[in-house]
Amino acid sequence: MTAKIKLVISAAIIAGVIASSLLYGNPVLTISYNNNSTGASSNILRIGYFPILNHAQGVIGLGNGDFQKALGGNIVIKPQIFDSGPSLIEALFANQIDVAYVGPNPTINGYIVSNGKALKIISGASSGGSVFVVRNDSGIQSTKDFANRKFASPQLGNTQDVALRKYLLENGYKTKENGGNVQVISAKSSDIFTLMLKKQIDGAWVPEPWGAKLVKETNARIFVDERILWPGGKFVTALIISRTDYLRDNPGIIMKLLAVHVDETNWINHHKAEAMQAFNTELKKLTGHTIAIEELQQAQSRIDFTYDPLKQSFFKSANDAFEIGFLKKPPNLVGIYDLTLLNKVLNQKGLARISEG
Repeated sequence: MTAKIKLVISAAIIAGVIASSLLYGNPVLTISYNNNSTGASSNILRIGYFPILNHAQGVIGLGNGDFQKALGGNIVIKPQIFDSGPSLIEALFANQIDVAYVGPNPTINGYIVSNGKALKIISGASSGGSVFVVRNDSGIQSTKDFANRKFASPQLGNTQDVALRKYLLENGYKTKENGGNVQVISAKSSDIFTLMLKKQIDGAWVPEPWGAKLVKETNARIFVDERILWPGGKFVTALIISRTDYLRDNPGIIMKLLAVHVDETNWINHHKAEAMQAFNTELKKLTGHTIAIEELQQAQSRIDFTYDPLKQSFFKSANDAFEIGFLKKPPNLVGIYDLTLLNKVLNQKGLARISEG
């Protein structure tokens, strides 16, 4: 590696650390952004996503070949699996992926750290599918019982983590690092499952199907279905984002991607039982495991799959992150959406367009 390249990388990392420290109080969320990198070949589309139900369009469509068929033989799709939003955003910053299914809070962080340069939201993916569960033997009957408890979320600063901390704050509790008496830890969803079994935590705020799995297999119950906290029960839990330069340089590829995403969304909504079987089939390929079908059905009943990015809930999520102290100043998210190509796709399919205002 040449000295010049080392200098560029070092500068990018330092800039990222400085930007992140201004936004967040914890170095775990450090993300660097290098605006000088070049993207992949235009005949390759690298798509990031998680093996979770909120990303079902990606899990099913990438796994069974629907996406590749829709894009044709001239475009090679390279899927990449991630287990956290921050790591996915880091990969996008490093030009290792072009498009991704991801939650709102990592998207917000990525947009702010890059001064609005790195990414655009190009579609919605899911609403709902996020629950706060507590152990039945924890003694928690109401929010009055939260003092000196230990809860978990999948990742510091991720969508469920922000929801948990906001809920605690609204009910009069501070976390221990902020001088309060409630502990919130970060752990992978699989580790949260183990912690619940061992009774080492009292509850957790998790995405589906982990909520259904915790209820079924760890003697837990749903304390809060997050839908009740939002007007109309609608709130964004997954989006599709694109690197800004890839979107600019490859509108034809993005349109084909959005067209198959819309088709996959509508197919899931009209074939729910078949879709859950398909999800399990693809999940087995990715992880070696499946989810009990009754758990999947319960989880699916709390999720709406949609290409609407539900803007108002997204902006509220950003304000929530500011109110709990993750963002050190009110977020400026002007320009984060580019729904031009999505609306062209919807128009071609005779579907209602999404407001771009």
